[in-house]
Amino acid sequence: MKVVYHEDYNEVYTSDPAASPGRIRAVESVLKGKVTFVEPKPATKEDILRVHTPEHIKSVEREGVYDIAALAAGGAIKAVEIGLTEPCFALIRPPGHHASANSAWGFCYFNNMAIALEKLKHQGKIKKAFILDFDLHFGDGNVNILGNKGYVTIYNPATQNRNEYLKKVEEALAETNADMIAASAGFDNHEADWGGLLKTEDYTFMGKLIRETAQRNHGGCFGILEGGYNHSVLGKNVLAFVKGLEEK
Repeated sequence: MKVVYHEDYNEVYTSDPAASPGRIRAVESVLKGKVTFVEPKPATKEDILRVHTPEHIKSVEREGVYDIAALAAGGAIKAVEIGLTEPCFALIRPPGHHASANSAWGFCYFNNMAIALEKLKHQGKIKKAFILDFDLHFGDGNVNILGNKGYVTIYNPATQNRNEYLKKVEEALAETNADMIAASAGFDNHEADWGGLLKTEDYTFMGKLIRETAQRNHGGCFGILEGGYNHSVLGKNVLAFVKGLEEK
């Protein structure tokens, strides 16, 4: 399976946990030899302006993180483009699901998911999208930007019972007829991470559900990295999800 990745994602661009040294390398080292890495290009200003205000872009530039944030958004674009014809995962950072049109928090700068989906919708390549955001934290930026667009359904599981969590994910995916199934894939709800809820095999289960839903709807699917902060388990959890996406 193709995984979008760039060496520059290993740069320490700020002091927050999403940029901590070794985070991306912890995943890359586990995936190496098991996937095909594809290098992205930065998102263009036009792509970013489709989602964010000029004022917000200027604030990201002032923080000195525009280049890495644009490269992350470009990674999401590359993943959704590949996702039209085959499952794909974007191993990118900084994350994006807490970035709204004119503001951002939670280690995010640009909304990678929104930039990717809006580009394809603008090009007429997708009709409907479904986002499963299984990050520990509610993806307010995804909702703020895409929630009222009319073509996007967003589901953020919100239960502390593991079996109920997985059942609700399964039910939500069973109800959608979207031709693009996307995952804001945060791994911080793992039993060894901040949330302490999910097991590694649960990510394989959700990946498989996403792929099966895309096949049922004669559409595509992809995922992009959001949270996940325990480096000792992050790689194996991402690999578990990737395996679910690619299983036949």
